[in-house]
Amino acid sequence: MGLCTVLLSTSCEEKKEEKEAETRFLVTSPVRMDTSITKDYVCQIHSIQHIELRALERGYLQDIFVDEGQFVKKGQRMFQIMPMLYQAELQKAEAEVNFAEIEYQNTKALADSDVVSKNELALVKAKLDKAKAEMSLAQVHMGFTDIRAPFDGIMDRFQVRQGSLLDEGELLTTLSDNSKMWVYFNVPEAEYLDYETRVKSQEKTQVHLLMANNRLFDQVGVVETIEADFNNETGNIAFRATFPNPNKLLRHGETGNIQMRVPLKGALLIPQKATFEVLDKKYVFVVDAENRIQSRQITIGEEMPHLYVVLGGLAENDKILLEGLRLVREEQEIHYEFVEPQLVLTKLDLYAE
Repeated sequence: MGLCTVLLSTSCEEKKEEKEAETRFLVTSPVRMDTSITKDYVCQIHSIQHIELRALERGYLQDIFVDEGQFVKKGQRMFQIMPMLYQAELQKAEAEVNFAEIEYQNTKALADSDVVSKNELALVKAKLDKAKAEMSLAQVHMGFTDIRAPFDGIMDRFQVRQGSLLDEGELLTTLSDNSKMWVYFNVPEAEYLDYETRVKSQEKTQVHLLMANNRLFDQVGVVETIEADFNNETGNIAFRATFPNPNKLLRHGETGNIQMRVPLKGALLIPQKATFEVLDKKYVFVVDAENRIQSRQITIGEEMPHLYVVLGGLAENDKILLEGLRLVREEQEIHYEFVEPQLVLTKLDLYAE
């Protein structure tokens, strides 16, 4: 009987110790430090040059020397509008220049011999100048029938086909210079003001581009310009970042997300897992001086991987429950083990700067 009593007593003590061990909670504190966050902005990608190629003269499209999607060099021949009419006009203008030149030379010889007056020579000279001007105009019209690439770029879809009758100004295709890309993204007013406060006028902020396939573009961009006016409907202002595009991966009209790092000075950080939500509001359990649990509402400023930036509701010396939030209740007295906040950060796989 005595042995049974001893065994029963020992068993009860072991269960009591196990229970006490099970109810020991981990507690930590907020930590204040300098860090940074990455903000995403939906963006539109544009070529640095994207133009429409249009027919400057009316006529039949005689030849197409390029193909859709082809890379063309500056000055490369692209389209030929039937030039016969303009060629005839040019030949007529050249003939009139030759005739006026001969007439001028004959009149000049007579004027040098005082056979005709200087005024008559001046009239013949004016006639020659007029003929030369009309020939130059005919040459310009003739040149309009031979359409060449104004810069290196990539051809878009043809809007006409060989043999089409073109009107003056009719769209042929578009041409894009994709050597660099301009990426536009909209920034809210408050974030714009923060940006202008922290960035000096001579500095250029580096940004990254998350493409539509959820992969980062392999080139780094820089913010170069900010538009002059806010959009009154959205309250945003447009930023423009420039990205090099050596492999021509990016094309005009693509979309993506700009990722811009924003420094945070003296941010108060807590682990996300130390919070819980009630009616869309964030709370933590604070351990008071008597080791009792009290819920407290907090205000979240920014969200980071595994962490929240707290704007209000907590101080650095507060102790908050780190684990076991579902196992406690309001005003419950607990036993806890305090974990240094820096040690907590290292276990959250967070690289804070």
